[in-house]
Amino acid sequence: MSATPTSLPPRYLRTPEAARFLGLSGRTLEKHRTYGTGPAYRKLGGRVVYSVEDLQAWANRGAKTSTSDPGAGTVLPAKRHEDIPRATNRR
Repeated sequence: MSATPTSLPPRYLRTPEAARFLGLSGRTLEKHRTYGTGPAYRKLGGRVVYSVEDLQAWANRGAKTSTSDPGAGTVLPAKRHEDIPRATNRR
């Protein structure tokens, strides 16, 4: 019996695997996570994991057909951006 893609459980990648999937360094992906500019991730215990679907969706936001194409969205660089709401540590 062969499994179809819809019957398989979601695949999760740890940071080094996710970075290779995107063609980025692990450090760049960590910076994206810190600044809130990267793909959605999950914390499972103490581990950070990314679903392949979330990585693909994030990468697709930067898809363009030409240099003049505004595209569907923007993939921001891994640095602090003033207009992105950040979580604050309130006590």
